[in-house]
Amino acid sequence: MGWMMASLLLAYPIMAAADAAEGDVIITLGENLTEAQKQQVLNEMNAPQNAQTITVSNAEEHKYLDNLIPKAQIGTRAISSSMITIGAEGSGLDVETHNITWVTKEMYTNALITAGVKDAKIYITAPFPVSGTAALTGLMKAYEVSSDKVIPEDVKKVANEEMVKTAQLGKSIGNDQAVALLAKIKEEIAKNPPKTDADLRALIEKVAKDLGITLTQDEINSLVSLFNKMKNLNIDWNQVNDQLSKAKNKLSTFLQSEEGKTFIQNIVDILKEIWNAIKSVFTSSETQK
Repeated sequence: MGWMMASLLLAYPIMAAADAAEGDVIITLGENLTEAQKQQVLNEMNAPQNAQTITVSNAEEHKYLDNLIPKAQIGTRAISSSMITIGAEGSGLDVETHNITWVTKEMYTNALITAGVKDAKIYITAPFPVSGTAALTGLMKAYEVSSDKVIPEDVKKVANEEMVKTAQLGKSIGNDQAVALLAKIKEEIAKNPPKTDADLRALIEKVAKDLGITLTQDEINSLVSLFNKMKNLNIDWNQVNDQLSKAKNKLSTFLQSEEGKTFIQNIVDILKEIWNAIKSVFTSSETQK
């Protein structure tokens, strides 16, 4: 299926009745925390007494992370925890982390936006340093509970894959550059949708070169695979545009730079144009019926 047809499929947002109110709080706790560790985490979060609490198991972590990272890295215990506070409509995402050593707040932000999470303040922590790869699973679970919105399994898997692959790239090219690379690739795909895998590969190589980033063939192959999966998902890209726009002032030093702000704004503007074009196609189709 070509990129334009895939874009048409992306036009259908995931609809659900949200019933969460501003200020509502949901806590996710790793199932294998000791009672003392749970209390430590709750105290650190300054969690309200009436907060809804859900647990995240190690089995859930493996469900979304197996085949993305070594099982030894996932481990056998669910430890990382989080607090999600529902924000005002249009407030965007605000992510902070503590004791998370591998996944940055920008990586969480981008993956959460891909998954459809919006307008919330999020705090991710652990009682001792952990990689943080499991936290995304808990956050998506909490968002489903708070918003009465089901995030499709394939979207959850791609959000996890985006987070992991960005973190893996960050280890070799730097975290800010990894976040910037994925954003710039999205911008270029939106401006000139590649028709084949070869076109996509060439686009990724050009973006990396323009940013002064050297990628291995395995890293390029990994990005080709990720973006091929993304293009076929039923994601509400209009919402993605909105959340990216609101998040840009809360991201890393690189993305707060004039260069970073410019290409993030370009992404938003270009995707809005695509969205309007898609709506026009559907409007025209309905008129002809």
